[in-house]
Amino acid sequence: MAKVTGIGGVFFKSKNKGSDLGEWYQKNLGISLEPWGGAILKWPDDEAKDGGLTVWNPANHDTKWFSPSESSFMINYRVDNLDEMLEQLKQNGVEVVSGPESHENGKFAWIMDPDGNKVELWEPMAWDEKNKQ
Repeated sequence: MAKVTGIGGVFFKSKNKGSDLGEWYQKNLGISLEPWGGAILKWPDDEAKDGGLTVWNPANHDTKWFSPSESSFMINYRVDNLDEMLEQLKQNGVEVVSGPESHENGKFAWIMDPDGNKVELWEPMAWDEKNKQ
C-alpha cells in the first residue's frame, strides 16, 4: 500500500494580501521568501539532532488548543533558538500569547500572526538530552 511520507507543503489564505502576510513571517520569524512569494523549508537547514520530523495531529472540533485564534488550523514552526526568537518578536512588537514552556519534547511558545492565526514555536530538545532521560 502507498503511504504518506511527510508534509509536502502548507497552504492557507490570508485575510488580505498574501504577500503582506508573507513579509510579516519573513520579518518576524526569519522565513526566507522565494521570488514567487512562498518559502521552501529544507530539513538539512535544521541543525537539531533528531533528524527532523513533522508532527501531524487532527484535533476535535471543539478543541481550545488553537484559542484565541478562530482558525481551524495551527502551524508549528521549528526554531533553532526559542529564547532568541522570542526576544526578536518582542522587539518587533509581536505579543507572545503563551510560553515559553518546557516539555519532554522541547520548549514551546505561541504567538498570533496579523491574520489572527495562532502560531506555535518549537525548539526541539536536543537528541542527546532526550535519550539521557
